[in-house]
Amino acid sequence: MLDSFKIKTKTRNDLIDITNDLQQIVSKLNIQSGFCVVYVPHTTAGIFINENADPTVPLDISNMLDKIIPWKSDYRHSEGNSAAHIKSIITGSSIQVIIENNKLMLGRWQGVFFAEYDGPRERSVIVKIINC
Repeated sequence: MLDSFKIKTKTRNDLIDITNDLQQIVSKLNIQSGFCVVYVPHTTAGIFINENADPTVPLDISNMLDKIIPWKSDYRHSEGNSAAHIKSIITGSSIQVIIENNKLMLGRWQGVFFAEYDGPRERSVIVKIINC
């Protein structure tokens, strides 16, 4: 099963919790056992799993990425968004989550985040459900 949805980001750096969006896709399919593969088809965005219980954690992640990879530096890329490309390499463009009993098997404090590094933009998230 292949599905997708759009995200409208609001700022240059925007971390958006998409856990509920993914769980809704899994729930409507009634998957008892399988995998959820989430892919972001953009070179200046990413996807990752981390804590979603405390909203300061994503803020700390975003702030630290800005310190490590500043927007302005001696980059050569003519579009001026090299920092966004580098950040997307760090977070990656896909994740996999096990599905069991129609639920994403995330840890108690975990969530799935879409990471925008060159916004605001409209972005796509592609979801492939593999039923086992």
